[in-house]
Amino acid sequence: MSLPSETEQRKGDHLRIVLQQDVQSKGVTTGFEQVRLPHCALPDLDARKIALSLSLWGRSLRAPFLISSMTGGTAEAGMINRRLAEAAQELGIGMGLGSQRAAIEDASLAATYQVRRYAPDVLLLANLGAVQLNYGYGPDECQRAVDMIEADALILHLNALQEAVQPHGNTNFAGLLKKIEQVCRAVPVPVVAKEVGNGINGAVARQLVDAGVAAIDVAGAGGTSWSEVESHRQEGQQGLAVARAFAGWGIPTAEAIRQVRAAWPEIVIIGSGGIRSGVDAAKAIALGADLVGTAAPMLAPATNLAQTVMERYGTYIEQLRVAMFCTGAGDLAALRQVTLHPV
Repeated sequence: MSLPSETEQRKGDHLRIVLQQDVQSKGVTTGFEQVRLPHCALPDLDARKIALSLSLWGRSLRAPFLISSMTGGTAEAGMINRRLAEAAQELGIGMGLGSQRAAIEDASLAATYQVRRYAPDVLLLANLGAVQLNYGYGPDECQRAVDMIEADALILHLNALQEAVQPHGNTNFAGLLKKIEQVCRAVPVPVVAKEVGNGINGAVARQLVDAGVAAIDVAGAGGTSWSEVESHRQEGQQGLAVARAFAGWGIPTAEAIRQVRAAWPEIVIIGSGGIRSGVDAAKAIALGADLVGTAAPMLAPATNLAQTVMERYGTYIEQLRVAMFCTGAGDLAALRQVTLHPV
């Protein structure tokens, strides 16, 4: 049996660390606790008829949720992805795969990402690190990632902080915007620019949309901190101290959604980063998100059974339904018109 590659080993490390260690942001929150939804004591609605559905890129979703990109590249990750995909299919929500770089480097790992057979109707997003465009990747590799999983869209994730504190990280982000633009022109599916937990501001969103990006996943601060994850992979005290200094770094998710929506009123926004309930999801949508992504809360359930993931997400969906009912919002368009109040 061959030894795992550096990329495959890192994937395994990340799974273990997120499942076993406290890698939440420290000293920064999502900002959702600073706003509240207005309660309507007399909603002119039947709660059973609240409409949560939407259509995006040719796929219909029964609720505005996306299982955010998590993993792939190892046998354990492949089983987790299968359970997540089965849950997404059953619930009628979307799913993003973890970075497919491992399978681009080693085709034998592609099966750990290939979940379309379990989720034939799901909005499915392929995923590569944008910085790899400065390390030999280009439109061809992006197309391979899309074809590998029969994806409806491609995520290019932006993880500058993670790469900066990661042992042997890829830190050359110079000139990356032009290469993202080349990918947007070359691949036939929508491209999503996604942070990984430190947020995207309005100015960067404008640059990305001008380059051809079809959606922004703000992935703001307040949830999992990838500098905290990488702190557990350090071999020396200096690396540990550097990584730990950034546990509170980033743009809170609520603020990132506000900024991106103000910058581009029409762009598709995925609100992710520290979403821990359907009430958080309702606030994210009221702030301007079109759909909401969660990752870490689904990882532990996915190590068990698809049914466990369905139960967790089913709770989020029902919480969102009740929040909409009690604000008088009968559908997602109405929820986006709700004015949040400061606490």
